[in-house]
Amino acid sequence: MNSHTDPIIKLTFDECWELLADEIVGRLALVVDAHPEIFPINYILQRRSIAFRTAGGTKLWSAASERPAALEIDGYDPGTEQAWSVVVRGDTELIEDQAERDAVDALHLEPWQPGDKNFYIRLTPRALTGRRFRVNKPDVWNTRATDRRRASFE
Repeated sequence: MNSHTDPIIKLTFDECWELLADEIVGRLALVVDAHPEIFPINYILQRRSIAFRTAGGTKLWSAASERPAALEIDGYDPGTEQAWSVVVRGDTELIEDQAERDAVDALHLEPWQPGDKNFYIRLTPRALTGRRFRVNKPDVWNTRATDRRRASFE
């Protein structure tokens, strides 16, 4: 079957959640000063929500005041030659309860970026969607050497 006729497969809630659990980095989309901004974050899953830490600043202010947010992760599996993406849409809130912070820390949420990340944020999903699709085979002569699809064919 060629890639033009391969369907886009909608992922189930459980498949989306498993992919979220397998990843540790995503892109958080927030509204900042009436326009969208995207921030890379490392996260953990806790109680069917996404938790991350941040310093004071734009991300914190937006997560605390502009409540709607989205998180996106994606990937490629050379073994199956399929790409996938998962999008979480929901609301953010500051985690202020110390017991809740301790529960997040117990799951080894460790910020990647240096500096104090003393604020804990939770993204509670209202919608969780994902899809998987077979990618086009790379053109061996024209596709960049760094394109992940090449690993499937070399």
